[in-house]
Amino acid sequence: MNFSTSTAVSTWRPAAWLRVTGEDAANFLQGQFTNDLRGLAADGGGAVYGLWLNVKGKVLADSFVLRSATGEFWVGSYFSPAAVIRERLESFVIADDVVIEDLTQTWSAVTLWGTGSGAALATEARALGIGRVFAGRREKEESAEWFFPVEAGEAVRARLVGWKELDGTEVERRRIVARIPAVPVDIGPGDLPAEGDLDATAISYTKGCYLGQEVMARLKSMGQVRRRLLRVAGDGRAPQFYPAELFIGERKVGDVRSAVDDGAGGWVGLAMLSLLHMSGNATMGLKVGGAAEVRLVYTP
Repeated sequence: MNFSTSTAVSTWRPAAWLRVTGEDAANFLQGQFTNDLRGLAADGGGAVYGLWLNVKGKVLADSFVLRSATGEFWVGSYFSPAAVIRERLESFVIADDVVIEDLTQTWSAVTLWGTGSGAALATEARALGIGRVFAGRREKEESAEWFFPVEAGEAVRARLVGWKELDGTEVERRRIVARIPAVPVDIGPGDLPAEGDLDATAISYTKGCYLGQEVMARLKSMGQVRRRLLRVAGDGRAPQFYPAELFIGERKVGDVRSAVDDGAGGWVGLAMLSLLHMSGNATMGLKVGGAAEVRLVYTP
């Protein structure tokens, strides 16, 4: 493959890769997913990112949804467990002709990072006749995902020889620096999409009904949320257990949800914080009355 010198790859296993089939599959998924699936190409091109909410509008899981040329749908997620998504979907299958299969254990994936990654992976996938390619959500810059059956792994890796491979720490660092939530670690069943700024990319306000839609519409009309997932940083070692509570003096103001070594002797993380107590120069402690060792490095 021909890429720029900034291109890198990472190999990984999805947390979820479900196949959804049946005559009612399209209408069923459209009525459950937060984003609009009507734009999915019938020829199997592209993917739509969105959420699976509960009745209170809280985030149970996130995923990409893809459609194949044969009319079946695929539901894939970086972090949200297949069992959670499947249970959430099956609980609403009443008289629908919908079949949900969990194929997570039989599929693998690779991410290509860098300008032109989507077109490049699509070319390779067509050449091998293997898997599905779509735009990723890894950082602010372009990235692309290639999902493929596990048994095709050797053939896929042969196409990636010679390119820098990112380790898990670097992948996590890029995600956190870009302030992209991992669901359900950073945003989960106790949180609203807007608290992680997911309302901007994962929710359609014009598609019509879906589970949690009334709550989303009401929140949109009300305006700002009172908490938000923000980027924080500290010196030394990152917290060892999550969520790690944060305090300003005696007052709890939030918690660190995820963190990673910043490569420079400190750490960077994502924290759910009360906006009532945040300012651009806020510093926090990891225990009641503790030293102000955590600083806010992003404000909305």
